[in-house]
Amino acid sequence: MTTRNHFVYRLLLAVWAVVILWQALEHQRVKTAARSAVIHRARDITGTLGLVIRSQRRFGGIVVKPRLESALKELVDSDKLKSVALLNASGDVVVAAGEPVDFGTNGMPQSGVHWDKKTVMVVNLVDLGANLQQDTNAPPTIVLPEPEPGVRHDNWPRFRPPFPRARPGDSTNATAAADAPPPPADPPEVNRPPPPGRPGFRRPPWMKEEEYQSLIEKKGVHGLAIILSTDTYHIACTEDLWLRAIIGAFAAVSVVGFGLAWRNLIKSSNFQMRLVRASEMNSHLREMNVAAAGLAHETRNPLNIIRGLAQVISKSPEATETVRQKTLEITDEVDRVTVQLNEFINYSKPREIRRSPVALNTVVSDVVRALKSDLEDKAIQLKLVEEPVTANADQQLLRQVLFNLLMNAIQAVDSQGEIQIVIRKSGSQEASVEIGDNGPGVPPGQRKDIFRPYFTTRTQGTGLGLAVVKQIAMLHGWEIECVPNGEKGAVFRVSRLEAIPSNQS
Repeated sequence: MTTRNHFVYRLLLAVWAVVILWQALEHQRVKTAARSAVIHRARDITGTLGLVIRSQRRFGGIVVKPRLESALKELVDSDKLKSVALLNASGDVVVAAGEPVDFGTNGMPQSGVHWDKKTVMVVNLVDLGANLQQDTNAPPTIVLPEPEPGVRHDNWPRFRPPFPRARPGDSTNATAAADAPPPPADPPEVNRPPPPGRPGFRRPPWMKEEEYQSLIEKKGVHGLAIILSTDTYHIACTEDLWLRAIIGAFAAVSVVGFGLAWRNLIKSSNFQMRLVRASEMNSHLREMNVAAAGLAHETRNPLNIIRGLAQVISKSPEATETVRQKTLEITDEVDRVTVQLNEFINYSKPREIRRSPVALNTVVSDVVRALKSDLEDKAIQLKLVEEPVTANADQQLLRQVLFNLLMNAIQAVDSQGEIQIVIRKSGSQEASVEIGDNGPGVPPGQRKDIFRPYFTTRTQGTGLGLAVVKQIAMLHGWEIECVPNGEKGAVFRVSRLEAIPSNQS
């Protein structure tokens, strides 16, 4: 049985461990999915950023910085972006929007995704699939400040006045065109073949190659970095963690509940087995009790015959003094055995309670009257403290209880001893009877054992008187106990008697 219980408990613990492991794996999956969602949002933002940059490109790939900053600020405000920064080839910020980030102090991270407690930084999103410059033949994107009106800027084109073109059939225009001086030739750099690795690339005609390369290096957009808020990621992870914790707690409660149910099932099964065995033993003891009671009843008849013959022999004129003394001893032994048999029969016979209103004062007076000669033989002082109480009990059984308790008190005290009987109400519906004496008392370790059958502290005792008292008290639902009576003696208290109010009695 113990091995099976251990197997069941270990199985339940293993099931709970599997559930916890499963929830841990599911939580890790949710965290990975939340991280992927953040990266996908970064892809979408980068795609939108590429469209914004391509829409603002001018001749030569030039983008006006104020307009681009305005567009980046709108993009930051419209999404959960912390900041956006466009970087040149050296990793320096060309244009940025949102919360400032000190790349110089923190150190510019390499390409990839860098997670922090509250933010995530994604650098050079070309690796993530976002291509800011989809047309490989187009020049690189260069971010320049907007020139002031009337101020010449070397990086912006010099506008030339348009030259008239001759139209077919227009002689005036043809003559004017013929008379006009020839237009200046384009710089030779315009017709220069494109550099290697850049098919179709053409730098602006108003800019030298060295200037253009330096501008690309300093103001050209070669990468970017965006910083996103991870609030949604943390919220999703926290909510999922709480959900997994609740599932784990429910699993633990279920395992504990199954364990307790299994233990209760085992206990109830054992209890049922014990009940079956106790029922069988009780039936056997009942049969033995009936047989013993019958044997005791049949034994009294031969004892009565022996007692009668002993008395006849003792009264015979031919009997000597020795014979009379022996017959007296036989009579005493027969009387002692007869008393024991009567108490055994009284203890073993089945009882049926017939409750009725009984005046406790009247029952106590009857018992005292029946034992008056015993009280007078020892010159015992009897004190009666009573109040009118009517109880609902079997009168004959109650009289037997009081008779046995008073007889024990008489046998316990010496000559000129004291016995006190107290009748009182312990509540509106309860009463109690106490019989105390100033005898030697009962040791504390024996105050519960004296109610067991055949347990006695007197050499001439049978050990069944108090057992009968306990039996009758249990049948009525009373409580019987032995308590010390001061420095000397004992008090036997019968409590929880059902008291009847005076108006109903």
